[in-house]
Order: sequence, then structure tokens, then C-alpha cells
Amino acid sequence: MYGPFFDLHNWATVIESGEDWLIILSLVVMECMLSVDNAVVLAAQTQSLPNKAEQEKSLFYGLFGAYIFRFIVIGLGVYLIDFWWIKVLGAGYLFYLFIDHFFLRGKKKVEVPTERKKENTLEKRLHISRFWQVVISIELMDIVFSIDSVLASLAVSSNPVIVLIGGMIGILAMRGIAELIMGLMSKIPELNGMAYFLILFISIKLFLSIPAIDIEIPNLVFVGVLIGAIIVTLIIHQINNNKAPKSKK
Repeated sequence: MYGPFFDLHNWATVIESGEDWLIILSLVVMECMLSVDNAVVLAAQTQSLPNKAEQEKSLFYGLFGAYIFRFIVIGLGVYLIDFWWIKVLGAGYLFYLFIDHFFLRGKKKVEVPTERKKENTLEKRLHISRFWQVVISIELMDIVFSIDSVLASLAVSSNPVIVLIGGMIGILAMRGIAELIMGLMSKIPELNGMAYFLILFISIKLFLSIPAIDIEIPNLVFVGVLIGAIIVTLIIHQINNNKAPKSKK
């Protein structure tokens, strides 16, 4: 399962391939678009720490844990996604995410904790400091959040090195420029919907690849769809802005 990760020729091929880097950049964009809410949750987890230094330190420690888990889950995913019924379940799950976002759930609201509880069970009984509780919480959140990203990425590319590089850059981008991405998406809220339309496309791509249908959509098609989706989203945003009533001075 993990052999491709240690194949230096595989790494060299990916690094030297312009086509593979287009796919990696597409996966990074997907990771960022789908992880904005996740970044808010992670930021919220750190608010109970007493100062900014500890908050940044907890996110830094959590980054390494996220990388380790991403490596593990990609290896398992590469093996499991070869089974046709896993592809069907994966396609169904991604389709559910699309339906849930547009028709069931709506926008998630994240409550940021404003004060620390007076009595903390883990700190009192297990003698785990508040700092390490936050780090553990961040790790658990990363595990939950990464499943969607890995599944969607493996549906785009079956090469685990491409998925790993895209995921690692995406995670780092979310940690480093989370505020910038959240600011951009608050100004262009249509980007959030665009991400879930891409999830729908990936769901269809994954389902069509099962042996009974055996239609493989080239990875570069996904890159083209991503670029087209961004252009269309910006056009829609501009149209919506023009339609919005201007406030009277």
C-alpha cells in the first residue's frame, strides 16, 4: 500500500511532470476551498488557550499530526479505492456532501468558545494540560476533516504521491493563509458553492470508473473544469453584485 511513497522514480516523475503539477495545484485549491469551515473550527479550538503564542504553538504541533495521518489514510485509501464497491460508496458519500450542502444543511455556524470551563475532566482526572488537550482536539478534527479531502483527491488522481503533495501543501496553506482565504470567500461567497459543485463532478467521475461502466475521465479534464468553474463563479458574483440594490447615501 505504501510502496509508491518510497519509490524515488515515482517522486521524480511527479516533480518533473508539468501535468502532475497542474493536478497538484488543483488539489490544493480544492483543499483550501473545502477546508475554510475546518480552519474556523481549528481556530476556535485554540481560543481557550491563554495567549497567542500557545495558540500558534498548538496549531504548529497539530500540523505534524495532520501530515502523519494524511500519509496513513492515503495509503489505506489507495488500496481500498481499487474495490468497485468502495468507489460506489465513495461516490455516494461525495454526492451526499453536495446534497447536504445545497439542500439539507445550509451554511454551518461555528461557535467560538469565549471562556474556559472552571472544571475540566481531562485536566483534573488524567492530568493532561489544557495545551495538550487543544493539540489532541486539533488532531482529532484533522482526522475527521481529512477523510473528505483524501476521498475527493483519490477520485481525481490514483497516484498517492500526487495526492500527498497536494494535501500537504493544502494543509500548510490553510494553516498559513486561513484568514486570507476566509476573507476572500466572505467577499465572494459563491466560491463555497463552487467547491461543492466540484465535489459533484468528482462523485460522477468516481462512479463512472467502476468496472461495470469503465469510463475514465482524464485528470486534466478536472483541471479544466476547475478553471472553468472559477471563471463562471466570478461572473456569477459580478452579476449578483450588479443586481444587488446599492445603499443610499
